[in-house]
Amino acid sequence: MPGRATFDYAKVSNEVHRTNVPQPKLLKTSMIKIVECPRDAMQGMEKFIPTSSKVEYINQLLRVGFDTIDFGSFVSPKAIPQMRDTHEVLAQLDISITKSKLLAIVANVRGGEEACSQALVSYIGFPLSISETFQVRNTNSTIPEALNTLNELKNIADKASKKLVVYISMGFGNPYKDPYDPEIVLKFTGILKSIGADVISLADTIGTAKPSEIQALFRSLTSQYPTLEFGVHLHSHPATAKEKVEAAFNAGCRRFDGALLGFGGCPMANDELVGNIDTSVILQMLSEKNYSGLVNSMELQKALEIAGRIFSH
Repeated sequence: MPGRATFDYAKVSNEVHRTNVPQPKLLKTSMIKIVECPRDAMQGMEKFIPTSSKVEYINQLLRVGFDTIDFGSFVSPKAIPQMRDTHEVLAQLDISITKSKLLAIVANVRGGEEACSQALVSYIGFPLSISETFQVRNTNSTIPEALNTLNELKNIADKASKKLVVYISMGFGNPYKDPYDPEIVLKFTGILKSIGADVISLADTIGTAKPSEIQALFRSLTSQYPTLEFGVHLHSHPATAKEKVEAAFNAGCRRFDGALLGFGGCPMANDELVGNIDTSVILQMLSEKNYSGLVNSMELQKALEIAGRIFSH
């Protein structure tokens, strides 16, 4: 892509219209938040999962006690055919049985308006890549265009009393030889802070980050931006999953994305076993850190049984 290697972060920062964002107080880091991501686990599956199965599964996940359920996306059905029934799924979810909040992924302003019109949705999530190549592939927009979309999404979310979650995709490197350095992540975080992102989640999109890299980057971000809420959305081979989430925890992370059974992941990963971190691995690690009783174990077992049926093929 022309000009990609000389991307001007300062110029992009100036081009994005900055809203007057009130400065939040310092965050309390003791509260654990687990985000269960059935949407990410399902969206790459070629065989369409019946709407009734999605509703059964997500309603069961709502009983488990997760902080947030990343349940669906308001994107083009041509882009993500598996999520074409998000409206139908949402209409059948029972939030009277839960304290969990619902998160929907969007890729443009139209999707943001759709998501924010839904009373049951608390969070809208947007994937911002620091790889220009992946941003174009993922949302059909350049990085500057995506940042301006984010600014509009923030205004829409504020009016609807929703929160904006931004995923920094390719946050630990990319396979396209686009420029990458932890300092680039810090610069993007500064831009996102000026826009007013409520949560920033570091995404190891292709599952290549080492525990030491996860720990170092997370510590740098929380040290420089102590008022922001950060999380991690890690992909990993099962053999290295626990050490990655533990590295994030040791660096102060208290918000973890996962998917039961570890399905999903990025098609650009070189290893087909690289998927989402299995939520059970996250719960095990937290239990060893004396964070137990975060979820209802009986309801979790029921969710695992449904997950086994859905993902068996």
